[in-house]
This record gives sequence, structure tokens and C-alpha cells, in this order.
Amino acid sequence: MTASRFRTLYRFTAAMLLWALASAAVAAPLSATLYRDANCGCCHKYVDHLRAAGFDVTVAEMGDRAERFRAAGVAPELSSCHLMRIGGYTVVGHVPLEVVAKLLREQPDIDGIALPGMPIGTPGMPGEKTQTFVVRTLQGDVYARL
Repeated sequence: MTASRFRTLYRFTAAMLLWALASAAVAAPLSATLYRDANCGCCHKYVDHLRAAGFDVTVAEMGDRAERFRAAGVAPELSSCHLMRIGGYTVVGHVPLEVVAKLLREQPDIDGIALPGMPIGTPGMPGEKTQTFVVRTLQGDVYARL
């Protein structure tokens, strides 16, 4: 499959997922609290992405970042620029919505998930995707690959 066709298919799939999430959110908006660093611009873009999909997002300042991540059970190697609480789970970083939807749909017996770092091409991060995104549980196991 050519890169252009892959991008088109990816965008179509993402649009359909956003539509489905937004439709579900109209019936019962999902509330989330996103803790962010006041100096980080990409966190606002991730919040905009969530809100466009119909999520009700409250933004709060991170405060002591190391303490916030430690208290949430997030190992340093799984950290990113922000942390979100949604549906009883912790979601760290720019996790694509299809993985957040999977987490909320399946409700696995885990504390949460993380997409470490700030990979280019994830929601809220500029540029096109150039690598496989590996989303991990907070215990470090692979939860999803995109």
C-alpha cells in the first residue's frame, strides 16, 4: 500500500472513530481530568483533540510532576508531558483515541496506560507518524500497537 493510500485510510479510520466517540459522548459525555505542565503547548492540543471527540475535559495544573506521576503509579520510563484520569484509569501522554476507547470499552484490570515520550504524529503532536506507537500498561506490558 502506498504511503498516500495509507494516510488516507488512516485519516478515514480516525474520522470514523472520532464520529463514533462523539456520537456516544453526546448521549453520555465522558469526563476526564488532564494534569499538564503550564509551559507545555502540546497538552492544549491534546485537550482540543479530546474535546472535538466529545469528551468533557477539565484541565488542571500538574504541580509537582514527579510526585503526581509517582502517586499515579507511573514509572519514569513511561512518563510523558501530561497525565489524564478518565473512567477510573490513568492515561499518560498522547495516547490515540482509538486506544483510549479500547481501554474504556474493555475495562481491563489495570491501573492505566501510557504512550511514553511525545512521539511525532500522535494526537496533539505535529508531523506525520513515522513509527509504530507502542502503548503500554502502567506495569510495562504492551497494551496496543498502532
